[in-house]
Amino acid sequence: MLLCALILVPLAAAALLLLLDLRAPPERARMAALLATLAALVLSCALAAQFQALPHVPLKERPTILPRLELRHTWMTFARADGGEPMRFEFYLGVDGISVALILLTTVLCVSSVLVSWTAITERAAEFYAALLVLEAGLIGVFCAFDLLLFYVFFEFTLIPLFFLIGIWGGPLRRYAAAKFFLYTLAGSLITLLGLISLVLTVQSAADLTNPFSIPELASQAWEHRLPLGTQVALFLAIAAGFLVKVPVFPFHTWLPLAHVEAPTAGSVLLAGVLLKLGTYGFLRLCLPMVPDACHQTGVPLIAVLSIIGIIYGSFCALVQNDIKKLVAYSSVAHLGFCMLGLFALNTEGMTGGVLQMINHGLSTGALFCLVGMFYERYHTRQLSDLGGLASKLPRLGVLMVFISLASIGLPGLNGFVGEMLSLAGMFHSTTEYAVMYAALGAAGIVLGAWYLLGMLQQAFFGPLKEPHHGHFEAEVRDLNVREVLALAPLAFLCLYLGVFPQTLIDLIQPDVQALAEILRRLPPPTL
Repeated sequence: MLLCALILVPLAAAALLLLLDLRAPPERARMAALLATLAALVLSCALAAQFQALPHVPLKERPTILPRLELRHTWMTFARADGGEPMRFEFYLGVDGISVALILLTTVLCVSSVLVSWTAITERAAEFYAALLVLEAGLIGVFCAFDLLLFYVFFEFTLIPLFFLIGIWGGPLRRYAAAKFFLYTLAGSLITLLGLISLVLTVQSAADLTNPFSIPELASQAWEHRLPLGTQVALFLAIAAGFLVKVPVFPFHTWLPLAHVEAPTAGSVLLAGVLLKLGTYGFLRLCLPMVPDACHQTGVPLIAVLSIIGIIYGSFCALVQNDIKKLVAYSSVAHLGFCMLGLFALNTEGMTGGVLQMINHGLSTGALFCLVGMFYERYHTRQLSDLGGLASKLPRLGVLMVFISLASIGLPGLNGFVGEMLSLAGMFHSTTEYAVMYAALGAAGIVLGAWYLLGMLQQAFFGPLKEPHHGHFEAEVRDLNVREVLALAPLAFLCLYLGVFPQTLIDLIQPDVQALAEILRRLPPPTL
């Protein structure tokens, strides 16, 4: 029931908002959205508690990728011509440790997104918060789906509310940014759809699948029947297309900076914090277990090289930005390169680091976009050349900006450190050729990350005071208020807590990462 409720509560709240008088004062919509996101957060915490109470399943008893909590309902059956067991299609929801962690991240960031939009969104507020809640439902649906058809429906569904969030409430180039975001991601997703259909048909021809869209059954049969390497490589490239655009991996990243710059603050928070993780999650859930030989032979060198280029290229692009929001956007390209590098180390160490970095990047970059939005509300500029010494003027904002930036850099004791180090260590210990070189080049990205983020802090918040002509306010510009601190406090706390006690999150995700790593480790030589 919790799995359904997590999806239905935001959807029901969105429907309620749209049924209200759209011309009513925005206070009602804000409060309804806040209550709905808080309810989803409570449900996700209850789900995590229920998940943690489950008995431990030994690794040797987990031959394939299985959810540990599930909800299954058969909604369609087809009789076979040969009289065999009927083929069935299911509504199949489930979670493992990785899913639970990402659902918690989603619900936390959605609460912060509502709070950070409190005064920024004054027109068509009911529609704005309805779109935000629909996006939350879609994101949770992706992480709960263990049916291939359901996964793809939710995966595509998330495009629609974010398209409207950017296109209606974004900046001056919002329509162009929304169209570019939609077309890029849709084009990649259509290629992924062709790959998934081909995968199902290929495995179905080799095995007698009773539920052809069940991700665990499909993965198990794909493993048992070992498709030829050439077939796996073709399927991998097709399935990976949509995920490469969604992450995004260089050179498929060009839609991202513009989408971030033009999106409203809440849109940027959820885009960077959760939506980009759909790409990395897709690799974990579908590519690695379904076409493991192709991941070994083709995926590792291809993804490693593209990730390294993305880390270095994204860092240098961030280094030369004058717009703080675009700087943070390019930093996402670099940070997600570490995620991909860890996942394609194909060992427990690297994959654990990759998943940790997914969560940590969502927290720190989501918080950075919140702070940039709060700053923009005060001064209506994000240009570094207009700023200087603002920590003395806005001490609370300055302290939080420094703290979150250090977490994003990967300062030891904060959350970013553990994920980056495990990802690089996993690649360093990987059996793939040139693994040490990949890890060494990736490590250079940490230095570059410190360079552009510390440079931004030094120019905007330290040195002589250089306050832009805000012109939009008659009163003195004020520091963060209680609502804004409440929006950021959970994110800052988690950045500190997961840096000091990372084992809490590692214990949640590692059993499922180990199961996948063990499947990949036991691979015999591929057939050509």
